[in-house]
Amino acid sequence: MNTVQPTLILNAEQIQQKIKRIAFQIYENNFEEATLLLAGIAGEGYILAQALARELKTIAPFSVSLLQLNFDKTQVAQPTVTVDPPVTSYSDAVVIVVDDVLYTGRTLAFGLQPFLSQPVRKLQVAVMIDRNHPRYPVAADYKGYELSTTLTEHVDVVLSDEGRMGVYLK
Repeated sequence: MNTVQPTLILNAEQIQQKIKRIAFQIYENNFEEATLLLAGIAGEGYILAQALARELKTIAPFSVSLLQLNFDKTQVAQPTVTVDPPVTSYSDAVVIVVDDVLYTGRTLAFGLQPFLSQPVRKLQVAVMIDRNHPRYPVAADYKGYELSTTLTEHVDVVLSDEGRMGVYLK
């Protein structure tokens, strides 16, 4: 059986550079804020949010809080998206929803759900990879890397395994 090896797009060092650059962009666009909420989509999106939070804490004077968005990414419709830790109000908050890959926008559309019914000050999106195949009206404000792919290709962002950290195209 002929198996195709994944192609390395970004290595661990390049990922760290992208995280730093995204953090500086977030700081530049939100330097007047007192606090910022990073809402990472469970999995690699939340790990990216943690890395961004660590970087922001070294460069920005504002406080950074982390939230994890939990839902089933395989479902066509989402009855509920849970936020951990639970927050009762996002009123007047700056929220950045973070995920590893923006493909069609469906997952990020679900991730925006908890914040759309409240009067947030800003609602932004940060991703490591933007694949440019929009089906939902979701665009990333902060992108680590734009990658044009075919619909049959798969992009795998590995942040949770230090030995394999990278972005791979399959």
